[in-house]
This record gives sequence, structure tokens and C-alpha cells, in this order.
Amino acid sequence: MVDPMPRPGAVEVLRAAGVGRGTPVAVVAVPGVGVALAHADTGWAWPAQAAAVLAEVESALAPRWVWWSAHGGGTPLTGPPDAPGRATVTAATAATGVSGLPGGAGTAGGSGGASGWRGSGATGRRRAPAQCWDLAAVHRLLHGGGRDDPGVVWAAARGLAAPPPPPRVRRDGQLDLLAALEDDPRERPGSQGPRAPDAPRDAPAGDRRDAPAGDPREAWPAGGRPEDPVGPDGQLRPVWVQETLLGLAPGGLATRLERAARFARLALTVRAAQERALRALADPRARPSGLPLAVLTARAESGAELLAHELWRYGLPVDRPTAEATIAGLVGPRPRDEAGQLAARRARDAPVLRHLGGSVDLRNPASVRAGLAAVGIDVPDTRSWRLTALRAAHPAVDALLVWRRAERVATTYGFRWLDEHVGADGRLRGEWRGSDGAAGRMTAAAGLHNLPADLRVVVVAEPGHQFVRADLGQIEPRVLAVVSGDRELAAATGQDDLYAPVAARLGVDRPTAKVAVLAAMYGQTSGTAGQALRQMRRSYPVALAYLDAAESAGRAAARGGSDGPPLRTFGGRRLPLRTGAAGTGGGTRSGTAAVAGVDAGAGAWAADDRGPDPGAVGGADPDRAAAAWGRFARNAVIQGSAAELFKAWAVTVRQLLVPLGGEIVLCLHDELLLHVPTARAVEAVAATRGALESTAAYWAAGSDVRFVADITVVGRWSDAKS
Repeated sequence: MVDPMPRPGAVEVLRAAGVGRGTPVAVVAVPGVGVALAHADTGWAWPAQAAAVLAEVESALAPRWVWWSAHGGGTPLTGPPDAPGRATVTAATAATGVSGLPGGAGTAGGSGGASGWRGSGATGRRRAPAQCWDLAAVHRLLHGGGRDDPGVVWAAARGLAAPPPPPRVRRDGQLDLLAALEDDPRERPGSQGPRAPDAPRDAPAGDRRDAPAGDPREAWPAGGRPEDPVGPDGQLRPVWVQETLLGLAPGGLATRLERAARFARLALTVRAAQERALRALADPRARPSGLPLAVLTARAESGAELLAHELWRYGLPVDRPTAEATIAGLVGPRPRDEAGQLAARRARDAPVLRHLGGSVDLRNPASVRAGLAAVGIDVPDTRSWRLTALRAAHPAVDALLVWRRAERVATTYGFRWLDEHVGADGRLRGEWRGSDGAAGRMTAAAGLHNLPADLRVVVVAEPGHQFVRADLGQIEPRVLAVVSGDRELAAATGQDDLYAPVAARLGVDRPTAKVAVLAAMYGQTSGTAGQALRQMRRSYPVALAYLDAAESAGRAAARGGSDGPPLRTFGGRRLPLRTGAAGTGGGTRSGTAAVAGVDAGAGAWAADDRGPDPGAVGGADPDRAAAAWGRFARNAVIQGSAAELFKAWAVTVRQLLVPLGGEIVLCLHDELLLHVPTARAVEAVAATRGALESTAAYWAAGSDVRFVADITVVGRWSDAKS
């Protein structure tokens, strides 16, 4: 049932429907139209600003908000940018969920201007939702990969094949609806599209005989109705979705509001299917209790997308005069024109070229290697860690390392970066995402995840505030102890320095013990690392067997896969392994792999959403490619699970900071940076520690593994222990 423009307000109708704290309520906001809500089998819509309606409901009822994506169309969180560092939200973004497109300042917030449901400032913190379910985030958790538009999310939830990607976007940033019809055969006249996997052979395409009452497909004619959101093949109609989210549907305001409410109801259908799928996954914890870990992970991943939105909104406090001076000290004064830029470049190059000769191209590794060889430094590559060990061998090495630091700042973090990403309010902003397409590590634009140590000095707390910097200590080996169930390794986590008891058990010094643990997780087999790995295998056989199983899964998938279950992280994220004959070019990157005893407790991590680059790991050599995917999976089971724990901790801290007037301003790998009023800093420290304890208590239940965090209070990020 859909009730557009009900007379009572949102709080009244939701309360009458039985909505309370944590009850799923779907929301779809449409620009220039209004906002729609849905609960159970009923939807409502109002021609009102999303911000006002949702803030009222959040304050009175605190439901669990359900939206298609925090970063795409229909969400009340997105709106036109009011600061640098965010891609313009266009009509195409609203409809497809793809940001960074050219075009005007269309909004998916349903309220226009700066009145979207914001999470910044003291008022914004009070309004910000406490709980949410992000359909796109949970889809990536369940199915892996990076694609998460409404069409593919719906298809996965209904057990259908993935539909074609969202329609093309014109150069002006607007949707090409004609292209949508051309690209998608399901939208062509007379087309019935592919048959649903579970449809009887004699049934019309898309006929789901088991469709529940109220299912939008239950009474279609053979060709379907164009005003229906779902076509006769069971797939979402892409043009219907686009028209609905852009407020361009034929008819008046009431019709457009009704469409939004129907789309909100579909969101609840997807959420229910996702939760059923999550509950079907095995709970890998030693002592499961309460909700399954996969459901808890889905909630945390959804919260991480909300946190990602707020990280952009808040920004990172930067002292601009310090930034100007620091950059100038590293790369020279701000150039006035292109000639000045070239002069600065020559000045940076000169100290190195004095040693290597003017013919060396410092930006070409092969040329640099040849130049070093000419002065007696013969190295297989010019990686910084290798050159650092040779610093005393020749003055050219030190000059080269200093040059690299300056060059990185000049090309990536120079004056242009400062101008583009630091706003008039002194906040550095870049777009954040709660997960990548592999194991789910958070990602950020504007260089926020790779800020050089030289520039940490520019990150300064605002007057009356302090930073609380919290860094998880030795998280990866502690996570290994949890996910593998190795009781001996778990015992070592009782100490603040895990490597000390590991060293004692291995009979080696601490540095060697650290190498042994890292070699185990990264699959290093040669030199000192190889010897250390052999020692680890004898002392911690359970942990090593777990890692070996994950590596075998990666190798098996690369060689052709199997019919076994998908390889997943501890929390349930699917690892996008490559399947098919390794090195033949015929494989995919999102298949399954069989690993005995690892399905519930394996993970994935990669620099991007694809895993190793075949061209860089052996090309047509099947053995080398399989080995690379094996190492990828071996490392992924730890990196992916650690990312889940970190985000679960972060979203818990986010909630605890609200009454303190604080905010998270940076998530850097395993480190949180909080910006809090000076008078509440001690409370923020206690809240951060308490959040880690409570998160670890459910995430690692029954493992006896202890997690630790180094927490300091500073006024400048560079003053914290690194």
C-alpha cells in the first residue's frame, strides 16, 4: 500500500505503524519532489524537505534507516557540494550511484541547496542517523566486487543474473534515457528478457510462481506495465528508477511521490533478502551469541558508509599558514606561473643530478638505476626501502631519497592540492568510501589515506579542541589468532607487545619474531623470512594451516575454480578471487573457491577491487599467476578481517562521540583521529577504549584474544606517536 501525502506527519504515521528504535524504515529522497518512507508493506510520501522530516523522525523514533546507497540516488545524505574535495552530484549520480561525473549541481537530497540531511556541525550531529542499513554496502559484503547500483543490488537479492550496467552519461552530465533503451534489451518493445533462474520451464519469462502476496510482479500482463518498477523478467526497470530518482516521472506531484514510496518499499524487500542471506552464513566465532556475526558486520559496514559521508562533511582541520610554509620548505616557494613551476622542478632535481649526471631522468626508474650503477651502486630496483639501506654508500643515494620526498609533495601534495582540497573553513576534504571492492578497507580521495609524514604537522586542532589519536596495536597478528582459532597465538595476545612472547616461543629475538609473523601472513618464503616462516609453522601450526588453506583457495580458483563455497572474510565478505585457467585470459575475478573449514573465516584485501594484475604476476604463465592469487588470498584473510574489526570499532566510537560534541575526522588504516572539545578529551579517550572492548567482545567472542590501542591526546597530529 502507498499513501502519498498523508495528512498526519511522519512521526505520527510511523508510530501508529509500530515503528520504534531500530525498526527498519526505508527512505527515498527525490530532488524537487519530496521524501518517501516505507515500513512493512506500507509507504508514505510528503512534498517536504528530507532534512526536516528525517530529523523529526530520528529524534522521536530513532529507526534503522534503510537506503539504497549513502553515495547514490535517493539517499537524504547527498547534496550539492559546499566545500572543495567532493565530486559534483549530478543527475547521473542520482540515478546510477556513480559520482565524479561532469555537469551541473543536481541534487539527490530531495531538498535542494544546503538543506540536505547533513552530519556536520553541532546541529548536524544531533540530526545524524544513529543506525542505518546501506543496501549497496551489504550487497558488496555478500557478493564481492565494486558494482552496487540499484539494478544489480535488486537482481542479487532476487536471485537473478546481473543486469547490464547503468546507462551511459552524456558529456553534459545528464542521463541519456534513449541510450538506456538502446543498451538494455529488456526495455525494447516486446522483449521479455532472460528467464528467472527458478521460473518453471513453461512459465512466461520472469514469472515467479512463488512470489509473495504484494510482490509487484504478481499480476503483470505478458509484456509488463511501463509504470511498474520491475519488468516481467524480474529485473528493476532502469528507466523507471532513473525517472523516479530524478523526479521526472510522467504525471503530477502525487504520481512522483507514489513512485518514490514504491521504491522505498522495494528497498525493504531487498533488505529482508539480504538479512536472510547473511543469517544463512556460518558464524565463525568460537562462542557465537546474539545476532550472527555476518548481520553485525552488515550493520557496521552500513555505518561505515555513513561515517564516510561525515568524514567528507567534517573534513580534517588544517592550519593553512603552516601548510603553506611546510610545502614551501619542501618544494620551494609557490610558483607564479608555468615558468616558475619548471624552475622549481629544475631546482629540486639539481642536487641529485650533480651526482648522477644531467642525462639521468629522475622520473624514470630504469634511468635512475643506470645512473646509480654508473657511480657503483648496483641494485635490482630503486625501491626506497632498498636505497635506504645504502644511504651511506654514496651521496647520490641520500640526495635521491630527499628528492623523492620533495617530488611527492610537489606533484601530489603541493600548492595546487592545498588550493583544491582545503576550504575557507580550514578543513581538508576528500570523498570517502566505506569499502573498496575487495576486502572492504576504507578509501579516500585527496590523498587523505597517504598523507606524507612531513605534512602531519599541518593538521592542527581548532581552538578549544584537541585530537584524540587511537591506533590499534599489532592488529593483524591478533586478528590471525581470532580467525584461525590458534590457542597458542591467542595466548601471546595477552601482552601489550605480542612479538615478545612469540620471540620467546620461537627462541629468537623480537625483530626476527616480527619477521616470522609477517612472513606467515604475506607468504614470504625466501631468505630470513623463509627461515622465520618455518619456525612459525612448527610453533603455531593451527594459524599456519588456516593461512595455507586460504592460499590454496586462491591458487585453485586461478587454475579453474571449483563448485565449492565462496571464500569469505571472518565477517562474511566475499573475496573476489579470479576463476578460470590462470593466465589464459578466460577467467573472471569474482568466482568461488573451495577451502575446507575456511568459508566462514577467510578474507580479501587488494589495492583495488580486482586482486593481482595478471600482467604483473606472470601473464600467460599459469603457475606464476596461480601463485600470485594464492598470496593474495593468504594476505586477504587477515587484511579483510582486520578491516571489519576496525570499522566496527570506528562506528561504535562515532556514536559515543555525539554527546561529547566530538567527531571522527580521519580513518587511516588502523588509526582513528578524533576532534573533540578540550574539556571532553578525557571522556573521549575512555569512550574510545570502551568501544574497542565492547566491539572485540562480540567480534572475537570465545577466542580469548586481547586487542590493544595506543591512545594519545595532542593538539597537532605530528605530535602523536607514529
